[in-house]
Amino acid sequence: MTVRIERRLVSGPAGRIEVALDWPDAPTPVGIAHITHPHPLYGGSLDNKVVSTLARVFSALGWLAVRSNFRGVGGTEGRHDDGRGELDDLMHLIENVAWLPDTVPGSGPARPIALAGFSFGSFVAAQAAVRLKGHGTAVRHLVLVGAAAGKWPMPAVDSQTLVIHGEQDETILLADVFAWARNCEVPVVVIPGTDHFFHHRLPNLKRLVARHVLGAEAEYLRDSA
Repeated sequence: MTVRIERRLVSGPAGRIEVALDWPDAPTPVGIAHITHPHPLYGGSLDNKVVSTLARVFSALGWLAVRSNFRGVGGTEGRHDDGRGELDDLMHLIENVAWLPDTVPGSGPARPIALAGFSFGSFVAAQAAVRLKGHGTAVRHLVLVGAAAGKWPMPAVDSQTLVIHGEQDETILLADVFAWARNCEVPVVVIPGTDHFFHHRLPNLKRLVARHVLGAEAEYLRDSA
């Protein structure tokens, strides 16, 4: 599918938020997938290769993928807030959809939501999933890559969450991810010989996420029939 990428600045709780919209080649998106990036103080941004890969997967599957820069990165205003303000900004983008173009039919609360985060972004995305669940909104898909266990207090997530980690990740140790996942009863997909940034393994990552989303969508539709 052809993907059209649009950048825009939208209002947020602490000022403007820079977002990139990866549009699917479809008249009506399946839903809206919000993708969050690595730690902003260590070069993380919405242009990160893992983040861009996640966005391309979702847009190729018919979702509108929304990549947003955290506070202090690119055109996003404000300062890094250790995940608190970053979560507030993400929740703002999810819940206040008036900023989306009129060309997204049915972009209200009923529109399916997916969340995907990489590294520090996984911490923010996981918190958003928990908060949405507390508000009575179910997240259709939650994908956590290089999950930030041991670095930040990762919350317990649904057992259907897709967790992907590199065997040779030296930034976030696999043992810490296993310890967190064990409490959540969440399976962890380990890519052998892979570091934190999935160098030379992005095609593997793309296939894993695509298969998961397609399988979960089929299951969802079957259960809804």
